[in-house]
Parts: sequence; structure tokens; C-alpha cells
Amino acid sequence: VQLQASGGGLVRPGGSLRLSCAASGFTLDYYAIGWFRQAPGKEREGVSCISSSDDITYYADSVQGRFTISRDNAKNTVYLQMNSLKPEDTAVYYCATRPGCGSSWPKGVGFGSWGQGTLVTVSS
Repeated sequence: VQLQASGGGLVRPGGSLRLSCAASGFTLDYYAIGWFRQAPGKEREGVSCISSSDDITYYADSVQGRFTISRDNAKNTVYLQMNSLKPEDTAVYYCATRPGCGSSWPKGVGFGSWGQGTLVTVSS
């Protein structure tokens, strides 16, 4: 059971990136997927979560309206489309899974199968 985040890179402020979270060893359909990020010297924070059964989506206030989470069950992949990127979005982004999002998803408690993460750098 493994998740692998990819798609990070260097982008200018105002630019866009799409991150992918690919699963192997299990089917994503039945699980909620959360995106988290950790900037240097800062604590990990929850960015977004998509529920398992009805694809309800949740976002941190800091990314609401700029980021969109979605899933493609045929590809066993969850995406995070990031638009209007800001320097403060710079961080290593991770995806992880648990049975449901719930109200506690931003804390990351109970999430597993953390991958290696992908670095997003927003800089001019």
C-alpha cells in the first residue's frame, strides 16, 4: 500500500501547478485522500481533503478558491490543481489516506501511507 506524490516544481507567483497522488496496492475509491504541506521551519498543515464515498471536498482557508482537489478512479489518482500560487505556498506537499475526511482532517491524525512528497517552490 503506497501513495506517491508528484508534479512539484518551480513556478512564478501567480502561476499554476497540478500535483498528482498515485496509489499502488489498493483502490483509492474507498478512501479519503488528504493533501498536506510542510514549509521549512513550520509545522505540517492540512491543505485539502476529498471524501471517499461522495467526493465532498474540504480546503484550508489559505487555499480556498485557488486550489481544487479531484480524483480519477480509473487512474487510481487524486489531483491537486493549484492556481494563483503565492510564495507562501512553497512547501513539500504530501498525500495520505484514511477512511474519511471528517472534521479533524487538517490535523493529519489517522492518515497513513504517506509518500515521499513533492517540492513546490513559488518564487520570481
